[in-house]
Amino acid sequence: MEQKRRCVLAVDDTPSYLMLLNMILQKSYAVKAAPKGETALKIVRQDPSAVDLILLDIMMDGLDGFAVCRELKADPSTAHIPVIFISGKEDEADREQGLALGGADFLLKPFAADIVLAVVARHLPD
Repeated sequence: MEQKRRCVLAVDDTPSYLMLLNMILQKSYAVKAAPKGETALKIVRQDPSAVDLILLDIMMDGLDGFAVCRELKADPSTAHIPVIFISGKEDEADREQGLALGGADFLLKPFAADIVLAVVARHLPD
């Protein structure tokens, strides 16, 4: 029986970054995409067991990444899902806040494919 592919939810309000993440991840993972925080919460809440990891942009219109993470970590059905924050600015305060909210890791834009894959693999071991 074939093993189910792990699913990564990519959340970013910049379409080009969603496409790039999909291209990087699709060979190794099933990928879902959300263009805003509200959509990400809807996807995860529909079936929390269907999402294994979330790549979450911090700066977005509407709910930002911190607010999305706060909601996910407050809900026992989604609190276990690793959240890797993505940011376009190297800001130690953002990194600290993200980790304090329960984020598992942090990626800086622009990112290299091998770095994205290594970070995701670290949090989704076989």
